[in-house]
Amino acid sequence: MDTASAEKVRLVPWAEGDFWLLRRNNSPEMTEHLGGPESEEKLAARHRRYVELETGGMFRVVLADGGESVGAIGFWEREWQGETVWETGWGVLPEFQGRGLAAAAARAVVETARAAGRNRYLHAFPGAEHAASNAVCRRAGFTLMGQSRFEYPKGHWITSNDWRVDLGEAA
Repeated sequence: MDTASAEKVRLVPWAEGDFWLLRRNNSPEMTEHLGGPESEEKLAARHRRYVELETGGMFRVVLADGGESVGAIGFWEREWQGETVWETGWGVLPEFQGRGLAAAAARAVVETARAAGRNRYLHAFPGAEHAASNAVCRRAGFTLMGQSRFEYPKGHWITSNDWRVDLGEAA
């Protein structure tokens, strides 16, 4: 984690008691670019996946000075263009947006994924029209690789930008 990231946020491993944050991130405002809010049943299943994640990690994003939870970020494995890579995604609560916290968390997750080893690349796939998430990728040091079509959630197709960090390169 770089110094700027360390000064703004820290990543706390996702725990059983973090379901409230998943609910907060499930609002129409927070899921506008993700196909809309999920049902309570789907949220519960997502929470279980986060708690039991075997490769990668899911985290609560916490302010370094004060410890207030401001969002969530994680990284997990996926198959992409014939290889296994890490994928990342995040959400910062509305009242904390616009402060650079998502970019700080993304830089921290890059370092966490780098330390985990295992995969050479970390990708983020924000919707092509989602200006804020694309700006986070740019500010966190990701390189734009191009656009791709994604089905997320199932039955909902979006055009995403493919942003990538080479974890084999020095920070």
